[in-house]
Amino acid sequence: SSHPFRPLMCFTLMFCVVSVTNVPPPHSTIRPGSPVPVNTNNPGVRKAARFGVYRYNNSSNDLFLFKESQIKKAMVQVVRGLKYMLHVEIKRTVCEKRDHSSLDSCHFQRKKNLQRMLRCYFEVWITPWTHKVHIPVAHCH
Repeated sequence: SSHPFRPLMCFTLMFCVVSVTNVPPPHSTIRPGSPVPVNTNNPGVRKAARFGVYRYNNSSNDLFLFKESQIKKAMVQVVRGLKYMLHVEIKRTVCEKRDHSSLDSCHFQRKKNLQRMLRCYFEVWITPWTHKVHIPVAHCH
């Protein structure tokens, strides 16, 4: 018997995304994968963290943009795409929101009274074949 999943897109580092069209029927014993730890330097993790930061910046009323400073912990789950669960530290940059700067070129605040660090938990769900990103959870404190 053939395996009900067939790889749709493989990432060189460690995982394949399975095609939505081949999800097994509900009575099947096969379940989507459990979350597994993934290296915080993984390019997919870094991209997902940046999406979380975009979401934070869009909802904050801070004058400045924040940017990820450190990814503390990352998990990934294969579930109709890739769902990343990330613990990320973000810091205030020198870039003002109204300038629409590229975060890559934004440096962290050096002025003591303007420095700010937040700890965030992001859930970022990426379906590469539809080019969709959904961020159901973005908590920062």
